[in-house]
Parts: sequence; C-alpha cells; structure tokens
Amino acid sequence: MKNEPAFANQLERNRDGFAISGGMTLRDYFAAKAMQGLIASPRMPSPAAQGGFDVTDVMVADLSYKMADAMLKARQE
Repeated sequence: MKNEPAFANQLERNRDGFAISGGMTLRDYFAAKAMQGLIASPRMPSPAAQGGFDVTDVMVADLSYKMADAMLKARQE
C-alpha cells in the first residue's frame, strides 16, 4: 500500500520561517472521511440507546482506518 501525501506540498510556518510539508497522508485523509461518514450515519448505534451496545471512539477510529486501508488497497488493483 502506498501511503503518499493527500495533498500537494504545503507551505507551513515554523519558528525559523517557512518550510514545505507533505501534509497529512492519504491514509489519514481516507480515515477522516470514513470516520465522518460513520459518525453522521443514522444507523450508527448510540451509546445511550437502551439495550444497545457502547460504540467507543476507539472502535470508530479502528474501523475508519480499516476502511482507509481497504481504499488504499483498492487503488493498487
């Protein structure tokens, strides 16, 4: 899986002036988009739901990165 930068080089300010950075990785970008969809989904169980199960932030983050990894793998096929 190639995990390149999600965006072209960015100019970032640091204490010495400016430096070029690759920004967030494509994996992080895909995971953020997946997490956004999971959290926004009306089918996402609520931790407060009666008789439901607790969906923790760790569970959502783990699933988001699994989805991101699948997207990176699909790009190479």
